[in-house]
Amino acid sequence: MKSPRTILITGASSGLGAALARGYARPGRRLVLGARRAEALAAIAQDCRAAGAIVETALVDVTDRAATAAWVIAADEAGALDLVIANAGISGGTGGGGEAAEQTRALFAVNVDGLFNTLLPIIPRFRARKRGQIAVMASLASFRGTPGAPAYCASKAAVKVWGEGMRGVLADDGVELSVICPGFVRTPMTAVNEFPMPFLMEADKAARLIARRLEANAGRIAFPWPMAFGAWMIAALPEALAGRLLARTPRKPAGF
Repeated sequence: MKSPRTILITGASSGLGAALARGYARPGRRLVLGARRAEALAAIAQDCRAAGAIVETALVDVTDRAATAAWVIAADEAGALDLVIANAGISGGTGGGGEAAEQTRALFAVNVDGLFNTLLPIIPRFRARKRGQIAVMASLASFRGTPGAPAYCASKAAVKVWGEGMRGVLADDGVELSVICPGFVRTPMTAVNEFPMPFLMEADKAARLIARRLEANAGRIAFPWPMAFGAWMIAALPEALAGRLLARTPRKPAGF
């Protein structure tokens, strides 16, 4: 969608969500920003207002289905949303001894259910209006599960596959949907990684790339291209070979 005027972003207090909010901030644009951390969200909102945007903020836990739906619908009632970026997410891996059941469930609760809680209330409204745009935040980790972060990879794979399928469904009603698959981006989420991160990208650069590809209605926004190509290749390898290669990869720290 070219030049969306009203944009809702979840997980807007840090990382890619904050970078996207700052990148979209300009005069004449309304930003509806949700996150769990009040102080950090207020700082992002201040930056966006300084850039000329109209900014509304809310403390939102996307795992709360009713509260998230009420927030999204109220934002749309106040002024039709043009673009919804379901960005909120957490990560965690098996470093230090494995993946606890609590971590596995939390990853799916935020990354998958949180995304559904954000988008399912707005989709019928977009379809009725025959316009609107949705961006879902997956990951290059969604292309193939790794021993270092099985639940994280699986949660992002669910997002990726759902988004790919829904893009075709929504296109019939004039609604655009893009699946975003970043590689390593410098954010608090990746700051805990104690291993080399190839092609590490700054968050503001990633946000600019995402915005350009969303404007072009790209179905998949996967970057940087060497990492995207590598993820695609690993997924295409025979299982036995891929398994042997990935067994040597470092483990992401546990915790979320």
